[in-house]
Amino acid sequence: QVQLVESGGRSVQAGDSLRLSCATSGFTFSRYVIGWFRQAPGKEREFVSAVSWGGDKTHIADSVKGRFTIFRDNAKNTVHLQMDSLKPEDTAVYYCAASYEANWSAMKIRQVYSHWGQGTQVFVSL
Repeated sequence: QVQLVESGGRSVQAGDSLRLSCATSGFTFSRYVIGWFRQAPGKEREFVSAVSWGGDKTHIADSVKGRFTIFRDNAKNTVHLQMDSLKPEDTAVYYCAASYEANWSAMKIRQVYSHWGQGTQVFVSL
């Protein structure tokens, strides 16, 4: 049974840092791209970041570039999203997702991800 479980979300103040984690099980982790998406109230779910199978390539959304970093630990089947210099506009539910898609350029597209976690809430106040 495929499972992705996010953790690490909480309420913080602007300028703070958080590290989100995505623990996975039930599939061959090293064969999947792992992505992070987020959804704010009343908005569409949007791409945040993705990391390639071996961890050597990443995609980062322009809105978080320079502040967020994604990295994976294939030995622990886990992916982390390090979020620094948080802003109120980063407030959202953050989801991790897994994709078996071989086309790296497609990894910003929500529909290529086949498995999703339940999400973890991040709230950033002024």
